[in-house]
Amino acid sequence: MSDDYKGPDRVMFSRGYGVCIMGIDGTWRRDCFLNAISDTDAILTVEGSIQGLNLKEFFLLLSSTGLAYRRCELVRVNGAEIDVQFLKARKKKKRGAGASEAAMEV
Repeated sequence: MSDDYKGPDRVMFSRGYGVCIMGIDGTWRRDCFLNAISDTDAILTVEGSIQGLNLKEFFLLLSSTGLAYRRCELVRVNGAEIDVQFLKARKKKKRGAGASEAAMEV
């Protein structure tokens, strides 16, 4: 085995783990099963129809409390199975950074 080996890109589960998808604005919520996950994406099975859901951007809740979540977008739909891609967090701009830098120069 070479030293460059980084392990599997995706973790596949033999049976799905219960998770939930929820609209960004909280207007809809749907139970689903997490079948596979990687650093950048996941494969889910959604029970029932997903028609009518706004799947452009949503949250994948990884715990029943909703404390662990990832912001996602839909990549592919194949029957009850969907592929999602995790969106990167937006960097927050620091307020007042220019003022503190100016104070240091004085």
